[in-house]
Amino acid sequence: MRGGEPLDRALDQASAALSDGDRRLAYEITAGILRSRQSLDARLAPLAARGWAGVAPVLQDVLRIGAYQLTALDRVPAHAAVSTSVELAREAGGAPAGRFVNAMLRRLADAPTPRDAPDAPQDEGAATDPVARLAERYSHPAWLVRRWVERFGEGDAEELLRRNNLRPELVLQPARASLETLQRRWEAAGIATRRAPEGAGLLTGRSRPADLPGFAEGDFVVQDPAQALVARFAAVPPDAVAYDACAAPGGKAIALGRSARLVVAGDVSRIRSRRLRENVARAGSGRERVIVADARHPPVRPADVVLLDAPCLGTGTFARHPDARWRVSEAALAGLAAQQAELLEAAGGAVAPGGLLVYATCSIEPEENELQVDRFLARHPEFRRDPPAGFPPGLLSPKGDLMLLPQRHGTDGGFAARLRRA
Repeated sequence: MRGGEPLDRALDQASAALSDGDRRLAYEITAGILRSRQSLDARLAPLAARGWAGVAPVLQDVLRIGAYQLTALDRVPAHAAVSTSVELAREAGGAPAGRFVNAMLRRLADAPTPRDAPDAPQDEGAATDPVARLAERYSHPAWLVRRWVERFGEGDAEELLRRNNLRPELVLQPARASLETLQRRWEAAGIATRRAPEGAGLLTGRSRPADLPGFAEGDFVVQDPAQALVARFAAVPPDAVAYDACAAPGGKAIALGRSARLVVAGDVSRIRSRRLRENVARAGSGRERVIVADARHPPVRPADVVLLDAPCLGTGTFARHPDARWRVSEAALAGLAAQQAELLEAAGGAVAPGGLLVYATCSIEPEENELQVDRFLARHPEFRRDPPAGFPPGLLSPKGDLMLLPQRHGTDGGFAARLRRA
């Protein structure tokens, strides 16, 4: 992951030879470290005689692995956490590295729990800078925490950070079977489920969707309620020809295919397109057509509905992708906003007169969302906001856009604007 590879892909490669139980533990440790890296470092740094910056990066990672097991995983005995970390250190730096890690972790095990740990009582006067306190306590980049405190207020921002550090449950959306049918079938099989917020899917404590009844038959797909609500917000007419411009992995295309006459699902990446094709073949309606296409040059003109789920900073999905918080930057935000504007221009040109343009992201940053749409509408007066009738008003912004926030709606964060062409 130091090279920028996503957590899921890096773990799949590194843990291919492990048993299912060991793979789950590896994910729990890795994701837990990413969610608490700054607080772990804050506890380890005072124990390093030459300073934390003087510890080799590979040994910092080994120490985080050991520290997370010691402080957060009751089911891993302390002696096992220390001995495993010492072995890893020896492999990386020989006997001296092993002795160093052993000494550090034993000091940590003997140290009292600091008062700024997430489960420790807080002293209201302990920190004068709320941004620094929240960034360290919840392990988020300070520049992002500052934005959220300024936008939401300190209390709301802290709740967002807290939710980002929770382990998300698996959420399943109906595809070839109805939500009611899925719930009855799984409960009959002893699989506990409950409805997701706004009825957008089923939550389950299970972790392997392929083991659930109906997976092979394509009865459901894995998708957060936020993404399902984007498809619901699009409100595609039943006779429409729809173009999903950035369709992989396919959840929205499959949802659109349940109502549209035809869905052209495109993605510029051949690798992602293969996954898109597999998902559509397993769970689609038969009305989806998968193509490899660049969204900057739409292959469908004109279309009744164009859905652009644009590349974004992904700040609404940090709970599911804990590694993403360490890849984002202010420079990346500016670059993505420029890329989104280009894609939005191209998508708008593919919409038929009277048709719909649905712009969506999994971000909660205004530059990628409502401000992006405002700029597009200023350039294109032939478009106007047209939210669907009867959509829950609590999910809409004052301008009529879908705006989902984890701390307020209990879903991933997300945004969508539904625009009608004159």
